[in-house]
Amino acid sequence: MADFTMPSLGADMDEGTLVEWLVGPGDTVTKGDVVAVVETAKSTIEVECFDSGTVGALLVEPGTTVPVGTRMAVIDSAAEPPAPGPAPAPAPAPAPAKPTVPTSELQAAPGHITTPGGDAVSTPLVRHLAERKGIDLSSVHGSGKGGRITRSDVEHTPAEGPHRVKASPLARRLALSSGVDLSALRGTGRDGTIRAEDVRAATAGPASRTVESREPARPSSATAEPVHPARAAIATLMSRANRDIPHYYLSTTIDLAVAMAWMRERNASRPVAERLVPAALLLKSVALAARQVPELNGYWKDEAFVPSPAVRLGVAVSLRGGGLVAPALADADTMPLPELMATLKGLVSRARSGHLRASETADPTLTVTNLGDQGVEAVFGVIYPPQVALVGLGRVTERPVAVDGMLTVHPTVTATLAADHRASDGATGARLLTAIDRLLQRPEEL
Repeated sequence: MADFTMPSLGADMDEGTLVEWLVGPGDTVTKGDVVAVVETAKSTIEVECFDSGTVGALLVEPGTTVPVGTRMAVIDSAAEPPAPGPAPAPAPAPAPAKPTVPTSELQAAPGHITTPGGDAVSTPLVRHLAERKGIDLSSVHGSGKGGRITRSDVEHTPAEGPHRVKASPLARRLALSSGVDLSALRGTGRDGTIRAEDVRAATAGPASRTVESREPARPSSATAEPVHPARAAIATLMSRANRDIPHYYLSTTIDLAVAMAWMRERNASRPVAERLVPAALLLKSVALAARQVPELNGYWKDEAFVPSPAVRLGVAVSLRGGGLVAPALADADTMPLPELMATLKGLVSRARSGHLRASETADPTLTVTNLGDQGVEAVFGVIYPPQVALVGLGRVTERPVAVDGMLTVHPTVTATLAADHRASDGATGARLLTAIDRLLQRPEEL
């Protein structure tokens, strides 16, 4: 028997809100299955199960906010095969068939399709996937046994049009139960997504207006916007990082002429959708350099540096509605460049749509922030604890450089390093930047 607990999805997470269970008691799960959706101050994340077995009791109701580490469910481990024994008793006579109920008399719960016999034909995970794509399950033809709607059915059904109201699953349930029209609400989540708090505020509208009427009017010139939860979480963590971590900073300019020429040659024979971009080369070089300089790849814990045996490269992603997340590219040092490109695209897309998985947010060992696409030439970041280093990359720009005594113009990039002086010193940091430079001069080895 194992406990499923509220996971820690980042150093800045102290608690999370259970948005939805995607499994129920009696369901069989395997390690890696997505079983719940959790909302943090910065993102909505799909949480995987770390054990295999049968779901026992669900201990936390959707909509509940609990601290990290709280028991949320019980997973009964897979039962051992029974020991040899007496022959089993004869099977009981089959129960009489359930009477057929006319379809017109069925009353299914919202988002829960049923057969005439009352059996569910869509699992919570299937409903979650349909919710994400904006698909009405009542219009989907199930290809499973007895007309059951499967995950494949949803994945192969085109999503609805762009005019669908963006809302979290919990917000939709609250709106349905309270009779609130979601289309009339203004969402405070990313990209205008309606959150549960927006629905609750709408249902408490008259009381809110009464309270507001008693407050003294504020001068129009002093109106202040409330701080978004994601921004508040970032502010808290970065303030702690600046206070507790003794940063030191280094920078270097890297000549990319060889790397860019190699990339153009490779891209000439590849489809447009599969062509490499400079960011892929830069990220791969950082990952390989982190493996070569392990003193900067790991965590500061219990007043000591703990190196990581693997490279999980955190990639800072700016969110369209404001804020920042840094999901991890696992094993970025061993991943081929085309695979790294595809993985990076998917990671950024899921981060901005609020569909990251817990495994993609857990324990990055070194973070990279790349603001080159914003026109920035150099960025000096703040370390994300408990990591001990952060690499900043600016835009690729043409600069005059001296080659064999001759002045010429080459594409270059400024790479910076912010490192924790408790775990390393400038000589170690210089080795990392030198390793990045050296790798980019031999792009065929990336």
